[in-house]
Amino acid sequence: MTETAERDEANDEPLPLAGLKVLDISSFIAAPAAAVTLADFGADVIKIEPFDGDPHRNSYRNPGYPQSDRNFPWQLDGRHKRSIALDLKNDSARTILDRLLARADILIVNFPPPARERLRLRWEDVEPINPRLVYCSLTGYGETGPDRDRPGFDVSAYFGRSGILDAARYEDGPPGLSLPAQGDRATAMTLVAAILLGLRRRDQTGKGGWVGTSLYANGVWANGTSAAGALIGAQLPARHPPDRPRNALTNLYRTQDDRWLQLLVVRDDRLWEKFCAAIDRSDLAADPRFADRPQRRAHALDLAAELRSVFAARTYAEWECALEGTGIPFGVIGRLTDVIEDEQARHAGIFVDTTNPEIPRTVNNPIRLGFATPRPAGPPPAVGQHSEEILREAAFDEAEIEALKKSGALG
Repeated sequence: MTETAERDEANDEPLPLAGLKVLDISSFIAAPAAAVTLADFGADVIKIEPFDGDPHRNSYRNPGYPQSDRNFPWQLDGRHKRSIALDLKNDSARTILDRLLARADILIVNFPPPARERLRLRWEDVEPINPRLVYCSLTGYGETGPDRDRPGFDVSAYFGRSGILDAARYEDGPPGLSLPAQGDRATAMTLVAAILLGLRRRDQTGKGGWVGTSLYANGVWANGTSAAGALIGAQLPARHPPDRPRNALTNLYRTQDDRWLQLLVVRDDRLWEKFCAAIDRSDLAADPRFADRPQRRAHALDLAAELRSVFAARTYAEWECALEGTGIPFGVIGRLTDVIEDEQARHAGIFVDTTNPEIPRTVNNPIRLGFATPRPAGPPPAVGQHSEEILREAAFDEAEIEALKKSGALG
C-alpha cells in the first residue's frame, strides 16, 4: 500500500481509514462487500483464501447472473484487496495467521460457528493474540440458537425467512425470488457500521471485541414496519395486483412504450383536481364516483380502468413531461439498462471508473462523505498474488517463506 493510494486526491489528506489493516477471511458476499467498502476509504485489506481461490471468483459463470465473459462480480467484490493463499487446515499456516492477526486492526469472517471452532477462529481464540482486534463475524441466522449452524444465503435468510418474499407477493400468487446478492449488499453496510462502532470503542477503551450481524436480522430489519406490526397482532393486508388495486392512485400503469409508471398520489385529498387536470381528464374530477377519497377507494376498480386507458395513450417520456413540476408523486420502474446511463445516477456517484481496462466501470459503495471520495480501483488480485509480499511485511525471511511453501501451508 502506498501513501498516495491512501490519500484523497481532491482534498490532499489521508483517507479516513488509511492505516487500518483488515484480514478478510470470507466469501459470498456480504462480508467481502463490507471489506471492499473499508478498502474504498483507505484500509489495507488482505484477503486470505484457499489455494483454489474464493469460490466467489467464479460467480460470473452462475446462470442466474447477468451473462458475460468478463468477471464483473470479482471486480466489484475483490477490488483494492491483496491476496494471500493459505491452507488454514495446515498447522504451519497458523504461524502465518497468528502473525497477521497480531498486526491487524480488523478481522472479518463468515464461516459458520463450527468451522470457526475447528479453525480456532472464534473471538476467544484470537483475543489472546491481539486484544485490540475488532473481530467481525457474519452468520446466516445468528451466533446462537437452534439454527446457528445452518448455512444462510440472502435469498433464504434475508428475504425468505424474514417474511419479505411472502409479504411482497400478490394475493393468491406464489412468492417471487430476489435477484443476486441484494440482501448481501444491504447487510454489508450493517457490517461496516458494526466495525466502525468497534473501532470507536477501541478508541475509547483501548480494547477490541466482537461485533457482527446475521442475514436474518438484517432481513427482518428491512421488513421492520411489517414485523413491528406483527409484534402487536397487526396483519399486513394482502397485496392486490395492478388490475385490482385497493387504491387506484397508488398503483402501476403501463404506458404506450411498454414502460411501467408508478403513481403515488398518497395525498389525493389535496392533489386530486390537480392530478385530473395534469392528465387532461377534468371529467374525472366531476364524476360522483370519485368525488372524495372514500368514494375513490370504494370505486378503485372503476378508477383504475379509466387510468389504464389514460396512461396507455402516451409514452413514459410524455407523461414525465406532463407530471413533472406538478407536485404529483410518480416514477418509472427502472430498467438496469436505463440506470447505468441515468444522469441522476452520475450526480449521485452510483457508478465509478476503474483503472482496469477489462471492466472500466463498477458500482460504488453507497456511503458519501463531504471530505473524502473512494480511491479508484485497479484489477482485483489473482489468487495468492501478494503472498510473499505480505509475509515479508510480517517479518518472515526468505528461508521461512520457502519452508512454508514446502510445507503446503502457503500458496
